[in-house]
Amino acid sequence: MFYGLHHTPFSRDIPTQELYHSLTLEETLGRLHYAAERQLFCVVTGDSGTGKTTTIRRFTDTLDASRFQVLYLSDSKLTPRHFYKGLLEQLGHEAKFYRGDAKRQLHRQIELMRAVHHLQPVVIIDEAHLLDREMLEEIRFLLNFKMDAESPMALVLSGQSELWDRMVLQSYAAIRQRIDLQCKLPHYDRSQVGEYIQRHLIYAGTEHDIFSDKAVDEIYRFSGGAARLINKLCTHCLLYGAQSGHRIIDDHIVTRVIQGELS
Repeated sequence: MFYGLHHTPFSRDIPTQELYHSLTLEETLGRLHYAAERQLFCVVTGDSGTGKTTTIRRFTDTLDASRFQVLYLSDSKLTPRHFYKGLLEQLGHEAKFYRGDAKRQLHRQIELMRAVHHLQPVVIIDEAHLLDREMLEEIRFLLNFKMDAESPMALVLSGQSELWDRMVLQSYAAIRQRIDLQCKLPHYDRSQVGEYIQRHLIYAGTEHDIFSDKAVDEIYRFSGGAARLINKLCTHCLLYGAQSGHRIIDDHIVTRVIQGELS
């Protein structure tokens, strides 16, 4: 490649250990691990593009597979029946047809998982801002276990900021009171955007700076500190720079790319 990179620096499949680690990421990972250890209910929210799914991917990669079993669902049309079906299928079982039967079946399998295999279940529901009222209520009922004496699992809901906006409404008070931990992912500030870009370029194998300081200013201004937009703009800039023979991406190139390709 023109810039001598060995890996694609701003792709979605970067190994999680190579990702930029902000202080917020470390704090969020700490809370998620605490939730997994103690079988708590955690909600992770953030605006579109702020790295929620990437954070979840990093979290699951760092869990000890000999102690935890991750069950992951991401379905915008998730219903209670499909919820139990999805979890039981990941455990190697066909769900019973009726919701109540499937819920009892899931509870039994979780008890076996904990008692026989000594594994703690960690259930993650991504895109949770798309869940309807019925599904959120079902999650609340699921957490009632042994007359509410203990939680059957660690549960993580991850979704856009509107998820929490709904939770604070009075009509959602019952499920909100169940939440043990909350994590909000912010946008990166200007210095973090520079560190983010540099970290990803180092992973890709660069030996020198490619983006000028003013270029990073423009990237921050366009992206608002959202990782997804940083990735998109930086990728387009590298392609443009390589095609036009520019070793350094400056603010004029960034502006040209924004106006010509991303406006």
